[in-house]
Amino acid sequence: MAVKVKRVYEAPAATDGARILVDRLWPRGLTKQAASIERWLREIAPSNELRHWFHANPTEWNVFRRRYLRELGQPKAILSLETLYQMLGKHKIVTLLYASRNEQFNNAVALKELLDGRRKPPTGTGAGAYAKNSRSVRRAK
Repeated sequence: MAVKVKRVYEAPAATDGARILVDRLWPRGLTKQAASIERWLREIAPSNELRHWFHANPTEWNVFRRRYLRELGQPKAILSLETLYQMLGKHKIVTLLYASRNEQFNNAVALKELLDGRRKPPTGTGAGAYAKNSRSVRRAK
């Protein structure tokens, strides 16, 4: 499984695989058809408060990332994270889409680090937790 990160305003490519929007707001001026998005996981995006805070404090990447990962431990985010792990299991390539002009520091980059295993996931939300939960569900059927 390969996880890519791409600005949503860039043209869709065949090499994108499953295109997943991970922003809370729909990108300005972009139609759903032009975006070619398979899934919009808005609950996985940073809260409005955190998003506004980071916009005002763009040099605080490490603080933003730590707060964002903490938010991913919230119930609504956990459900979206599970959906994302399911999609990772179904597709060879997944591209996380974001609208931010900052291509180096944004929530999609932080999420990719989490998915690549370079960041510790919030308690009970990692790929291992998803695998364990899906095995339990299969056994219960």
